Amino acid sequence: MPDNLVCPWWLAYTFDNPLRRLIHNPRKILSGYVKEGMTVMDIGCGMGYFTLVLAEIVGDTGKVIGVDLQPQMLDIMLKRAEKKGLAHHIIPHRTSPSSIGITTPLDFVLAFWMIHEVPDPAAFFKEIAAILKPSAKLLYAEPVFHVSKKTYKETLAVADDAGLNFCKPLAIGFSRAALLEKKI
Repeated sequence: MPDNLVCPWWLAYTFDNPLRRLIHNPRKILSGYVKEGMTVMDIGCGMGYFTLVLAEIVGDTGKVIGVDLQPQMLDIMLKRAEKKGLAHHIIPHRTSPSSIGITTPLDFVLAFWMIHEVPDPAAFFKEIAAILKPSAKLLYAEPVFHVSKKTYKETLAVADDAGLNFCKPLAIGFSRAALLEKKI
């Protein structure tokens, strides 16, 4: 994947700040879909903005796989998790540009503001569909200022072709978002 498609790790500090919680409150966004004991994945986890809250929600009996392409993001996320006493709930995983590389069956996947950086969305969604448990969910969100409505709808069609049903649109600030479910 060309580097110009990926948000530089140092720019992620601008996304990870206390003011963001007013627009993207992780617990509010995730709590209806993630429960204690689940195995979940935060793909494009960055510095752990959602990952750390996912770890709190899944608790001692659950796991969060924090996936990112950039090792700097994973390092920062893990250090933040250690400071909060959550590192034992989180499995950091460095993905490659062409494959996520996870085979663990998952109860839930979060793909927040990152699919527009994926070079092959069809392959990406097929891989997600393969690791989701039956009826498991994918929360897919893209930034409205970066992804057009047309591109978003085209991406939803690609997800459908890959085995993910559209469940419902989601109201998330500055986002085009939907809940998808693995087809049975």
